[in-house]
Amino acid sequence: PHHQLPSLKIYGLTLAYIAFLCLLLLAMIIRCAKVIMDPYSAIPTSTWEEQFFMGSVLW
Repeated sequence: PHHQLPSLKIYGLTLAYIAFLCLLLLAMIIRCAKVIMDPYSAIPTSTWEEQFFMGSVLW
């Protein structure tokens, strides 16, 4: 069973890495959801109006 120890260690590191990525993804999803639910509080009104105006002119 000595040859199984490195693979178990790699497996544990992989699980920890995947868990970390999932937490990061979850945090980004929550942050994006807050912006989607309330975009006016997340973005300053003047900046939003300028970008919207420029976008409608350019495209």
